Amino acid sequence: MAAVAASILANASAAALVSASTSANAAQDWIVASSVDCRDDKPTPASSKDSKRVCMKKILVTGATGSLGGKLCHALFQQGHPVRVLVRRTSDLSSLPPPTDAAAIEIVYGDVTDYQSLLAACSGCHVIFHVAAVVEPWLPDPSKFFSVNVGGLRNVLQAVRETTIEKLVYTSSFFALGPTDGGNVADENQVHHEKYFCTEYEKSKAIADKIAIQAASEGVPIVPVYPGVIYGTGKVTSGNIVAKMAVKVLKHQWAYSCEKAKVELDYNPRSLKDGLAEMLPWLKNLGLIKF
Repeated sequence: MAAVAASILANASAAALVSASTSANAAQDWIVASSVDCRDDKPTPASSKDSKRVCMKKILVTGATGSLGGKLCHALFQQGHPVRVLVRRTSDLSSLPPPTDAAAIEIVYGDVTDYQSLLAACSGCHVIFHVAAVVEPWLPDPSKFFSVNVGGLRNVLQAVRETTIEKLVYTSSFFALGPTDGGNVADENQVHHEKYFCTEYEKSKAIADKIAIQAASEGVPIVPVYPGVIYGTGKVTSGNIVAKMAVKVLKHQWAYSCEKAKVELDYNPRSLKDGLAEMLPWLKNLGLIKF
């Protein structure tokens, strides 16, 4: 997802709504094409491979201390971008990439619900990756979903309008699109029907999605992305359901054994590669996936 998000920064037009399948190879093209020319007055030696030193876009990341935000920071940092993160003073910073001899992540303290701290964090930045969100299946106080997921986005949009931010990449959620009816396959163009919501999280993201769409129609350079369930190495949060399940499976030794299943259940397992090679065209023919 981090690589995909970086690709969307490059590929999408200012007010376009695009899917998370955008080509990752275009990321550096957009960044280099629109980067600041940092040539010195003195001529560059002939032995240099490039006569121009490119200043990379300075990027502000919200939600950087979460699982997705941390991986995004690592990806941007490795690409050479100056990265600034907006974090709360109580945040665990272990997800952030460690400093190197050449550079370090710039940390500023604040909160997306505190507009003045957010506005100050935007100063000097070219791009915002807005990843901050409350991702929980349930909270005793559901208002937190809306203050952060909806109110936080409103603050970011206002900051974009008041500054020289060139692009805002907003992390929405596939939950924001709502369920499908009649077996249709949803994409990023679907809008939640709002007939019902399974969780307050889903409701907050659906409301925020409509705010993002409206902002795009008004010319705000926002690019929403709609990730599905995200899991992997890193923090095991309450919202990271797949990771929590994996930890429990390993902890209690519930791991599936192919060898045992072959004997007890007459299973005949194949490699994942072979299974996908057969399954993907079948799913495509049924109209269940697009690739």
